[in-house]
Amino acid sequence: MKCFLPGCWQTRGFKESGGKTVERGRRLRSSEAMRNMVRENTVCVSDLIYPMFVTEGEHIRKPVLSMPGICQYSIDYLLEEVGCAVGAGISAILLFGIPAHKDEIGSGAYAEDGIVPRAIRRIKEKYPDLLVIADVCLCEYTSHGHCGLVRGNQILNDETLPLLVKASLVYAGAGADIIAPSDMMDLRVGAIRKGLDEAGFTNIPIMSYSAKFASGYYGPFREAAQSAPGFGDRKTYQMDPANGREALREVEQDIREGADMIIAKPAMAYLDIVRDITTNYNIPVAVYNVSGEYAMVKAAAQKGWIDEKTVVMENMLGFKRAGARMIITYHAMDVVKWL
Repeated sequence: MKCFLPGCWQTRGFKESGGKTVERGRRLRSSEAMRNMVRENTVCVSDLIYPMFVTEGEHIRKPVLSMPGICQYSIDYLLEEVGCAVGAGISAILLFGIPAHKDEIGSGAYAEDGIVPRAIRRIKEKYPDLLVIADVCLCEYTSHGHCGLVRGNQILNDETLPLLVKASLVYAGAGADIIAPSDMMDLRVGAIRKGLDEAGFTNIPIMSYSAKFASGYYGPFREAAQSAPGFGDRKTYQMDPANGREALREVEQDIREGADMIIAKPAMAYLDIVRDITTNYNIPVAVYNVSGEYAMVKAAAQKGWIDEKTVVMENMLGFKRAGARMIITYHAMDVVKWL
């Protein structure tokens, strides 16, 4: 029986003395130059998307205690940090807003003079070539902390959709290059696509958080974005971590509704999901290396338990190996230095 696998001795027609197969993987690991030449996956600066938090006020650079190195920035200081990112070669940021006031309907999310559209306008004035991705959700803006409108203890789906469309239109009008709905309401991608198209924003792509799981890894983000739910949890709209095939159904539905790119979130415990998406769908996939994943690495590195650079870069390669084309990560500025 003939073997046609790469490296098979029958294909090469070569054996050791005694007839045993010659298979020495270390030949291709013998030097750094050799390893670089045969490397299957690489991490590039262009892969990275830097998540950033913008807050109301001036001269604010407030560290997020559970995320060393990450801050909430007022617009003036945000522009400085954006300038550092652009100077380092980062070509895209993901923007989250923290309003001065919250209410039951999350009106700050879709206010024309809200913190995010104001920040987008300032960023695009100074750095017009930077891709600004606007996260679309109500959780940072609602007094109850949920991602949709609430009636009693119920999170309302269809009643929330018009507000997500309004927010998307405000961000697109301010100059956002990509709209990224993260709320996990059913049918929101189709509603947003229809709203953008009708308003003339036909060329604005949607990067949908399609496979977003109800995860314990989000804790530090909720401190950074001040978005912890005031009651209950988000398990009625974010996905059950036990379900992989359901994630593919969510992705397929979002593609049908008009998503141009897909986000899988979190990253490290969900690489099987990333692989399944990239295997089954011909669409660009981003993986979100979330706050809890970042915090764990930072904490262990500060304790001296791990080598931060080695572990972070290994994680980045794992994301690429699983099939992600883009990596949303709070490590972005460090990764650029190490590259």
